[in-house]
Amino acid sequence: MRRVTHSLICGALLMLAAFSTVAAYPDHPIRIVVPVAAGGGNDIVARMLAQKLTEAWGQAVVVDNRPGAATAIGGEIVAKAIPDGHTIMLTSVSFAINAGMRAKLPFDPVRDFAPITQVARVPQIMVVNPAVPATTLAEFIALAKAQPGKINYASAGTGSSTHLAMEIFMDMTGIRLNHVPYKGTAPGLTDVIAGHVQVTFDAIPPTLPHIRSGRVRALAIGGPQRFPTLPEVPTLAEAGLPNYTFQSWFGILAPARTPEAVVRALNRELVRIIRLPETRKVFIELGIEPLGTSPEEYGKYLGAEIARWSDVMRVHNIRGE
Repeated sequence: MRRVTHSLICGALLMLAAFSTVAAYPDHPIRIVVPVAAGGGNDIVARMLAQKLTEAWGQAVVVDNRPGAATAIGGEIVAKAIPDGHTIMLTSVSFAINAGMRAKLPFDPVRDFAPITQVARVPQIMVVNPAVPATTLAEFIALAKAQPGKINYASAGTGSSTHLAMEIFMDMTGIRLNHVPYKGTAPGLTDVIAGHVQVTFDAIPPTLPHIRSGRVRALAIGGPQRFPTLPEVPTLAEAGLPNYTFQSWFGILAPARTPEAVVRALNRELVRIIRLPETRKVFIELGIEPLGTSPEEYGKYLGAEIARWSDVMRVHNIRGE
C-alpha cells in the first residue's frame, strides 16, 4: 500500500512539474540551433523568426550556428537538449539528406525529434561568377562540354542538397564538373563571387543581393515557375531541362519528449508569425515561399523527404565522409 501511495505521489509531482513548465513557457531565453554556417538561407530565416519570437514572448531568442557533418553536429545538440522547448532547430532539406547518407548518426532523425512546423519552401538557383563566358544555361552546358573537368562547382558539403543537385544536373546534361565541398553554402557562394570556383546552386535569399549587384550571374531557377523577385531568370524547365526541379525547404524541430502543450505553443506562434502580412512580404521579396503547417503535416513531409533522398543517395552511390 505504501509503495502504491508513493508511486501515486511521485506521478502527481511529475505531472505538476510538467504542468508548471508548460504554463510558464517560455521562462528563459530560447536557442534556435542552425546546423550550417552563418550567412546562408537557413541563417537568414532563423534570424527573422528569432526577432519576431523575441518581440512576441518577451524572451531573448538567439540563433546558434553549429555547422559541420552535413547538419549532424547541430542535430546532435538538439536531440540531446532538455526537451522543454527552449532549444529548437531550424532544419532544411540537408537534414533529410543526411539521414539517408550516413549509416551512423548520433541520433535518430525521426524518433529523437518532435516536428513543430514546416516554415517555407525555397527554390534553388544556379549562379556563376561573371567571368564565366556563359549568359544562359545552354551556353554554360556547352562550355562545360567543351572543357570537361575544367570548371569547379561549390557545394555545402558532400551529400548536401547542393552537391546532389549538381550531381543530378551533370547526369542529365552529360557534363563533368569538379566538386569543391564547403562547410555550408555561404563560404561556397563567397568563393564563387571571388572567382575561386565558377558555379554553385544556392537558395535565393543569400544570392539575391549578389545577383542584383552583378557579383554573380543567375542562369536558372529550380522552382516550378519563375519567382516574383527575379522574373527575368528562367526555370530549369524553361532553360532546357523539363524534368528537373530543385527546391529546398525550412522547418522547425524540437527534441523528442517535448511536452505536447509546448509543441502546440511553438507551432501556434510560429505559424502566426509566418502568416503575418509583413513576414510574408519580406519572405517573398527574399525568394522564400512561406508555408506554416501543423506538426503532423511537417512530420509526414519530413519522413517522405528522408525516404526520397535515401533513394537518390543509393542511385548515385553517395555516402557520408
